[in-house]
Amino acid sequence: MTRDFVHLRVHSEYSLSDGMVRIKPLIAHCLEQSIPAIAVTDRNNLFALIKFYNAAQGSGVKPIVASDVWVVGDHSNEEAAPLVLIARNDQGYRNLCELISRSYGEGQSMGVACLKRSWIEAQADGLIALSGGRDGDVGRALLAGNVDEARRRAERWQAIFPDAFYLELHRTGRDNEEDYNTLAVNLAIELELPVVATNDVRFLTREEFEAHEVRVCIHDSRTLDDPRRERRYSEEQYLKSASEMAEL
Repeated sequence: MTRDFVHLRVHSEYSLSDGMVRIKPLIAHCLEQSIPAIAVTDRNNLFALIKFYNAAQGSGVKPIVASDVWVVGDHSNEEAAPLVLIARNDQGYRNLCELISRSYGEGQSMGVACLKRSWIEAQADGLIALSGGRDGDVGRALLAGNVDEARRRAERWQAIFPDAFYLELHRTGRDNEEDYNTLAVNLAIELELPVVATNDVRFLTREEFEAHEVRVCIHDSRTLDDPRRERRYSEEQYLKSASEMAEL
């Protein structure tokens, strides 16, 4: 039986620091793989939106408007953590635009545009949130062995996004993913939270992994053979087909 799979986390070249997916080849790839819809979730921006929307609409692929944002607490020392925000309707689109603009105008922290949780809570209408996987605030608490804190964070997001908060699962071969997935699924069962699988896509094909690493090195002012360089990505973070995702 043929299954559909919709990728809900894709960083394009407009993510600047860690993505190299070009828009027109992305849409062509979707058509080749019979992918019916796709989200571009660039880091803290919607720079690709007009080009993405026009290319997708013209081809028959449904464009999903979204962004991978960084979130900090309001009155705590919480480390900034990723959260994926997806517009489910026109109100969500408008709220997402306003939130991202506010992150640049009021939320700059050490050169990174961040959103305060209270800002998101005030403009959550029309938005869907994905937890950010092992790197999100829930995932970090789970991997630190602090299940109670992870539960508290998940319930907080659940309250902000009623019926629209998903624990995100990855299988890309990176450190601690399987441990996180097990803990996240257990938490999802306990809290009756839905889960969603993404491939945290950074490039179109497996063969582009090394070129992607070069791009990351340029951004981080590192070299490929630098032993101090953090290896944050894997060659599995390409736009996999529906059958590949179903097998995972």
